[in-house]
Amino acid sequence: MTSSPAPLAAGVAATLRTLYFVRFAFQIVWAIVVIATAGAGLGAVAVTLLLLYPLFDVAAAIVDHRASRTTGPAPLLYVNMALSLAAAIGLGFAVASGIPAVMVVWGLWAVTAGAVQLIVALLRRRLGGQWPMILSGGISVLAGAGFVISSANAESVTGIGGYAVLGGVFFLISAIRLRRAVTAAQI
Repeated sequence: MTSSPAPLAAGVAATLRTLYFVRFAFQIVWAIVVIATAGAGLGAVAVTLLLLYPLFDVAAAIVDHRASRTTGPAPLLYVNMALSLAAAIGLGFAVASGIPAVMVVWGLWAVTAGAVQLIVALLRRRLGGQWPMILSGGISVLAGAGFVISSANAESVTGIGGYAVLGGVFFLISAIRLRRAVTAAQI
């Protein structure tokens, strides 16, 4: 006996909803700490935080993939995992060169991962709650380009904290909107 599409979609929506709430909480806490410590330059705390964010994104993509591999965007989630892992490695090298290099790597990651997020969200429109993810992906592309363009003059990573807050808010809105999809599928 195979699962019908509605319960399968409800299961994916429920997992994404939980994941999006977790991502919101992580991003807000992460951003607060980044912004609070940004004046200290690229010390041990800043470097740890910079590496932690893309590694958390890899973990989130793994959870997402496990939940949704039968519903579509699995290859794109592999791309997202690879991009985030590459970003963590790139940031590991960039911190030795300073804040401008960090901003270039972060910006390139934001552009590419934002494009993937946009495409995944477009593919998931039927699940509901994806318009915030579509907007977030598009804004990530633009913000990433801004990070790269302004990197030569960057003296702090505070802007990355603001970027994370905005992304976190989009995850929260999407999680709230997914509640409707989960509830409707259970009725």
